[in-house]
Amino acid sequence: MKAHFTNNHKKSWIVLTFIVLFSLSLSACQTVAAEFPTETSQTVQDQTQPTEAEADQSIATAASESTSIPTAEPLAQTVPPNRDPDDWKDWPVFPVQVSEELKELYFWGIENGNNPHAFSILGDCHSLPEVFLGIYDSDPEAVQNLDESLQETVQQFAGSFDRYSPTVVVGTTEGALLWAQWNENKEGYCLPNELPIDCEIRYHRPSIAFIRVGTHWEARNEDYLRTIIEKLMANGTVPVIVTKPDNRELDERVNHNLAKLAVEYDLPLWNFWASIQGLPNGGLSADSDMYLSDDSYAVQQVDGLIVLDFIYRSLNE
Repeated sequence: MKAHFTNNHKKSWIVLTFIVLFSLSLSACQTVAAEFPTETSQTVQDQTQPTEAEADQSIATAASESTSIPTAEPLAQTVPPNRDPDDWKDWPVFPVQVSEELKELYFWGIENGNNPHAFSILGDCHSLPEVFLGIYDSDPEAVQNLDESLQETVQQFAGSFDRYSPTVVVGTTEGALLWAQWNENKEGYCLPNELPIDCEIRYHRPSIAFIRVGTHWEARNEDYLRTIIEKLMANGTVPVIVTKPDNRELDERVNHNLAKLAVEYDLPLWNFWASIQGLPNGGLSADSDMYLSDDSYAVQQVDGLIVLDFIYRSLNE
């Protein structure tokens, strides 16, 4: 299966992009932007993130409570030569393959209770339903304009696109996903002191999960990402790594780490960064070093569904 646009996909992309841009111009982006932290409030928000000791304790506690679940290790499979983490900027936008080991993991997860109709997102403000994939549950017209294969994928995962999740919160970091105090538990289904990622895995039982964190980077990004990846794989959930659009850390180490871990664990990577580089300001809002422009929101809503479609169909080949 090749990861590229068909003519029908191109047609769907054009129509849907118009719908997305129109809807964003009306409400969604303005609503979310109004809630984005200012520089001052972001400093306060960063101070509420878990300390290294708190995150380490959460990780250790989670590990001790999950001894019956097999430990995920990096998959020992030959990596295509074009997947050099040092060249991550040149990686294709869309994943090009899914390993046989991941297919086995996927079906093992379903046999053990994962929902083949559920996917999850671990992310920050860029992953909120109103600016990411929520449109596919909330706007029937947008779905009708999709290519038939994409409509099938929307039907397959109906209910996962526009929902509350404890793992999608403005300001989320890798460490926050492993910190019980970050769990807002707005719908009351998380257990007391349950980590956001553990609640999402237990309650939603996803078969696929997008990892979209890194904008709010921290010193131990890679360690936390390893824990997140291994938690998902131990549950039989297939992780999909997503590069971030910004370079707030100034040396691009976050995306390099994401690419390195994608290679190490042989995971599919959606190079979202590459998909928006042709847009003004690299796809970022003109007055920001982190928030997306309306055009970039439109790109991510379309490309995100294409990636989900590719992963789902590749796993079931």
